[in-house]
Amino acid sequence: MKMQSDVVPPSSQALAATFVTITEEEAGQRIDNYLLRVCKGVPKSHIYRILRSGEVRVNKGRIDQLYRLAAGDLVRIPPIRLAEKTHTAPVPGAEFKIVHEDNHLLVIDKPAGVAVHGGSGVSYGVIEQLRAARPDAKFLELVHRLDRETSGLLLLAKKRSALTNLHEQMRDGHTDKRYLAAVAGDWINKRQHVKLPLHKFSTPDGERRVVVQAGGMESHTIFNLLRKWESFALLEAELKTGRTHQIRVHLASSGFPILGDEKYGDFALNKQLQKADATRGALRRMFLHAYKITFTHPETGKPLTLQAPLPAECDRFLLSLGQAMN
Repeated sequence: MKMQSDVVPPSSQALAATFVTITEEEAGQRIDNYLLRVCKGVPKSHIYRILRSGEVRVNKGRIDQLYRLAAGDLVRIPPIRLAEKTHTAPVPGAEFKIVHEDNHLLVIDKPAGVAVHGGSGVSYGVIEQLRAARPDAKFLELVHRLDRETSGLLLLAKKRSALTNLHEQMRDGHTDKRYLAAVAGDWINKRQHVKLPLHKFSTPDGERRVVVQAGGMESHTIFNLLRKWESFALLEAELKTGRTHQIRVHLASSGFPILGDEKYGDFALNKQLQKADATRGALRRMFLHAYKITFTHPETGKPLTLQAPLPAECDRFLLSLGQAMN
């Protein structure tokens, strides 16, 4: 029985099915997730349709979408014709400042203004550029994400076993992630817990937004006061949960917006900060930087602490504020 036209080639000659042997690094993932990753550009609905129809076979047998792949499995992927796509420019390969690299991990210091992956109007991000720069890399995946406007430590796994291990550590609260944030306002407490439930939604144009809302996801951030000036403060944010935009929304909802935050900040102040005045220098980015992370190395089992220094533009802004009050 022939499939629908979206899996039949335009010519009379049928495309051949593809047979793939699963490697140790690919083992452990669900068949649906594997197909979504390797069949780029194929609609998700079609992936699940060929799974339900039994056209995807593992070791010559039918499987369901929950099947977890094992090393050595032989996967049959049926012929799939992608819709004609307009020509897109190739992703330019790029390397970023490396903080740590070994056979299991790559940790970079991501600059502000660079997305971690393509999507939502962005053609490509860090992960696509690194893959383009490292065509021989067998496996390279983001362990976590940073907002486009946030700079600092970004973890990538070079082995699936490392990715799985680090995801478990983060889920179980066994990692320690710290950020530096400069905020507007008169911050008082040396150490302050903020526990506000967060609800994530998308705007009509597809932009991700988060609000404090009863019934939202439980969220917890601890803020430590590092330095204080008359109108600003430098805080260390200690993440106890890892929700989307958590630090930004916790601070804005508490009355202390992050300087330069174009989504949740003080927009009039942000505009003023674009230019220097008699009391301070200019700030033309969001002042949020992932500066330290501690986790257990997935291979050695030993604790590893990594740090990324505050970017020069943030450092210059703090120096321009003069002597701190504390």
